[in-house]
Amino acid sequence: MKKIAMFVFNGDPMCFIHVLLNALDMNKKGYETKVIIEGAATKLIPEIAREENPMHKLWEKAKASTLIDGVCKACSNKMGTMKAAEAEGLTLLDEMSGHPSMARYRDEGFEIISF
Repeated sequence: MKKIAMFVFNGDPMCFIHVLLNALDMNKKGYETKVIIEGAATKLIPEIAREENPMHKLWEKAKASTLIDGVCKACSNKMGTMKAAEAEGLTLLDEMSGHPSMARYRDEGFEIISF
């Protein structure tokens, strides 16, 4: 099975929606897929959590499919969205000085794609 870890740093909603679409598509096609939310992308969490947001249904589908592996603890803290991430039930990733470790995903056999 192909394993893909998608690190999304970009805070542009259009970029983020494509990450979610691709993660769902890859998962549907049998890939083990994980999305890791980093950098400026952490600021999108409270926005996409709102039911009236056009991306909300896609977000909920990705969460229900357990594709969201977690959120950078340091970045979500810096962007003021850590509480929103916790409210969404997301794991705060912090094994590398407060940030997720790409090396851990590589060690687990994941190909890394960053956005």
